[in-house]
Amino acid sequence: MNDFHKIRRLPPYVFEPVDRLKAKARAAGVDIIDMGMGNPDLPTPQHIVDKLVETVQNPRTHRYSASKGIMGLRRAQAGYYERRFGVKLDPNTEVIATLGSKEGFANMAQAISAPGDVVLVPNPSYPIHAFGFLMAGASLRSIPATTGPEFFEALERAVIHSVPKPIAVILCYPANPTGCCADLDFYKDVVAFARKHEIFVLSDLAYSEIYFGDTPPPSVLQVEGAKDVAVEFTSLSKTYSMPGWRMGFAVGNERLIAALARVKSYLDYGAFTPIQVAATAALNGPDTCIEETREIYRKRRDVLVESFARVGWDIPVPEASMFAWAPIPKQFAHLGSLEFCKLLIEKAELALSPGAGFGEHGEGFVRFGLVENEQRIRQAARGVRRFFEEYEGAALADK
Repeated sequence: MNDFHKIRRLPPYVFEPVDRLKAKARAAGVDIIDMGMGNPDLPTPQHIVDKLVETVQNPRTHRYSASKGIMGLRRAQAGYYERRFGVKLDPNTEVIATLGSKEGFANMAQAISAPGDVVLVPNPSYPIHAFGFLMAGASLRSIPATTGPEFFEALERAVIHSVPKPIAVILCYPANPTGCCADLDFYKDVVAFARKHEIFVLSDLAYSEIYFGDTPPPSVLQVEGAKDVAVEFTSLSKTYSMPGWRMGFAVGNERLIAALARVKSYLDYGAFTPIQVAATAALNGPDTCIEETREIYRKRRDVLVESFARVGWDIPVPEASMFAWAPIPKQFAHLGSLEFCKLLIEKAELALSPGAGFGEHGEGFVRFGLVENEQRIRQAARGVRRFFEEYEGAALADK
C-alpha cells in the first residue's frame, strides 16, 4: 500500500493508537469515558426524525437523488443564510448540498487544486482542511489558527515567499479544535487581502450555532464583495445533532460552487432523498431545538472547567464549539500529547484527542469533546484526580 502515491502523502493516523487502546480497554470491561471524537451524543430532534419516517414511506424517494441537493433543500439553506446572516444566496448557482462539510472540503480540494498548488491552512486545525488538499496533490503552508496580527503577517509572508502563489486560504471559526472565534472586522480584512491577491477563501462554519457569548459568530459572506472570492461550508451535524445523517452545504462564489458541483456529479447522486427532505424540515423548522442544544453544551462546558479545576487541571474556557482545547498539565508535558492520552486511558479511564493530530502546533495540547453528560464529566474528573494523586505519590516515593 505504501507504493501508492496518495497513501505516501498521508502521515500515520495519530488517533489510531488511542482508538486501539480504547477498544482494548472496553473489551476488557473497562468503562471508558470517551471525550475524544466530536461525535454528538444528543438525539436528533423528533420533528426531523418524523419527517424522515414520513418521507421514506413513499417508494419514489428510494430512487437516485440529486447530487447538488433537491431544490427545496437548497432554498431552505438560502433562507437560513438570509435569516441568520442577512446574506442573499441564489439556490440555483450559489448553494450546493454536500455529504457533510468534510466531504464538501475534500471534493472542493479535488475540484480546484492541482499538484504543486499552495494552500494556506491553519495549524492546528481539523485534519480534512489539510489532508483533503494533500490527497489532491497540493502543497500546504501553515498559518496561525488565530485572528490577531500574526495571522495577517503570515498571509503576507506566504504571498511573498510561496512559489507558486497560494491559490486559497482556509478559515475555521469557531475553530476546531481551539474554540477560537472571529469577528466581522477580521473577515473584512481577510476578504480585502484575498481580493487584492486573487486568492480564494474557504471558510468552515460548522459550529456557527454552538456559541456561548451574546454575539453569534458571523459569516464571511456578510462582508461586501466576499462572494467574489469566498465559499463557506456548514453542517447540520452539530446544529441539529445529525452527525450520522451526513448533510452539509457549500455556499458562495458561483465559480467555486460550479466546480464542486461538476466534481460531485461524477462521484455521487447526493444524500438519500428522505434525509434531504428531513434536513429541509430542520432548516425551515423552529429554532428552539438549537437553543436547547446550545444550552446543554454550555452547561457541559461549565461543569468541565469547574470540575477539572478542582483536581488541578486548569482548562481555558472555550468561547464556542463543542470542544475545549487544554494544555497538558506541566508534570506530563514532557510526554507529548499522544503518550499523555494513552496514559489517560490506562490510568484515568478517559479518552481524549491528542493535539498532535491537529497539526504540528497542536502538540502540547489535548482536545475535550463535550459529548458526555454532566455526570460523566464529573466522573472523568474524579478519574483524573486519582491518576494525578497516584502519579504524585510515585514521584515522592522515587525521591
